[in-house]
Amino acid sequence: MNSLISLYNTAFTRIEHSTDSWLLPTLARFTFAATLLLYFWNSAMTKIGDGFAGLFQPSIGAYAQIYPKAFEAAGYDASQMSLFQWLVVMGGTYAEFILPALIVLGLLTRLAALGMIGFVVIQSLTDIYGHGATEYGALFDRVSNGTILDQRLFWVTVLLISVIKGAGPLSLDRLLLARPAAMPQAVSG
Repeated sequence: MNSLISLYNTAFTRIEHSTDSWLLPTLARFTFAATLLLYFWNSAMTKIGDGFAGLFQPSIGAYAQIYPKAFEAAGYDASQMSLFQWLVVMGGTYAEFILPALIVLGLLTRLAALGMIGFVVIQSLTDIYGHGATEYGALFDRVSNGTILDQRLFWVTVLLISVIKGAGPLSLDRLLLARPAAMPQAVSG
């Protein structure tokens, strides 16, 4: 029995050591790209207005998604929304484009993943308190399809791997970290 336990420990220790620096960060970014990139980009697309000016003028849907109760109270008139609300809507819209792109490219990955965790938390709170979602699931139950608690726990877990482990070897972060070491030192004299 001891030799079986020793074999088990040796095999999995080798696997852990040989994959520790690259597998989890690469897999986390791949999983994010394969499952959430287009989700967030499509969501962001619903928030921008028409044409080039739409990049600075959010759609009606943007206010309805981010400030559902305040927008309803304003009679669905975007001109009644405050400058602060406009800034939040525009910031959230740009975040949905920029943060996922940074994660997939592996550029400023830890900061971008941390930003996405904050985004997911705010998105979840908006769904519950702003939109009145009542079917958000429960942790530690037998049902695993709760859109808010179950699903978004997986999202945050993937993002936490990127915060803790970084982007991995196939990333712009790694390329930029390697660059200064390759640059020649200036000769002082």
